[in-house]
Order: sequence, then structure tokens, then C-alpha cells
Amino acid sequence: MLEVDYPEPSFRMKKQGENNFLFDPIRKKWLLLTPEEWVRQNFVQYLVQVKKYPVTLIAMEKVIMLGELRKRFDILVYDREHRPWLMVECKSPEVELGDPVLHQLLRYHISVPVGVLVITNGTHSYAWVKKEGQLHELEQLPEWA
Repeated sequence: MLEVDYPEPSFRMKKQGENNFLFDPIRKKWLLLTPEEWVRQNFVQYLVQVKKYPVTLIAMEKVIMLGELRKRFDILVYDREHRPWLMVECKSPEVELGDPVLHQLLRYHISVPVGVLVITNGTHSYAWVKKEGQLHELEQLPEWA
């Protein structure tokens, strides 16, 4: 399992009626605060604050095509040459991180090949590096060099 040390959250929040919203500094918009969005935002802050990944090289919830199906990845980090490098699939904390979640990420990986794959539900996280066509589990994500 991946060891993730989340930074203290410091999100801009607001309430409208019965709904809570969180401001996403990467997408620069207010988003409905769902359990999955909470996981996504905290994981991005981990990447930026702890692992020092540049915000300018992170994309969130962009549409990709799987055949004729339109899907959205959660988080994609590009390398210095702006090639897809790391992809993260986020789930709500109550979602078990089993084979179906990994298979979803691997399907996205067909359209957007990356070297590092991550699944997280905020409580548990798993990561793999792809080498020579094989997935090798990681205990920590690489630091941004």
C-alpha cells in the first residue's frame, strides 16, 4: 500500500442553501463538495505540497475517449516534456479499492499511457510503476526531481 501523508487542509469553502462547495485552485472554479471531490482535492494537495509536483503540470477531470465512450480521468500529471506521466483514479472513502477500480484505471491507461498509476479512496492508496509491460507496486510516489 502507498504511504500518503496528507497536508493539513486549507480549502476555500462556502455554503449555498443545503450544499457545501469547495474552490478548486487548479480548475479555478467552485465545485460541489462530494466525498470523491474531497479525496481528489486532498490528493492533489499531497502531490503539490508534499511531493512538490508543479501545479502547472497537473490536469483534473479531463475528458478522454475510450473507443466511442467519453470518460473523465481524475488527476493526470505531466512530465517536464508535457507527456502524461502519472494518472490517479479517486473514489469516495467508502469505495473498496479492488480489481474493478484498478481495471477502470487500466482502461483509461489505454487512451492515455502513463508510467505511474494510482488508485485512492483517501484512506487507502495503491500505486504502480509500469516497467517492461509489467506493473510493480510502489510504497511511495517519486518526489518531483
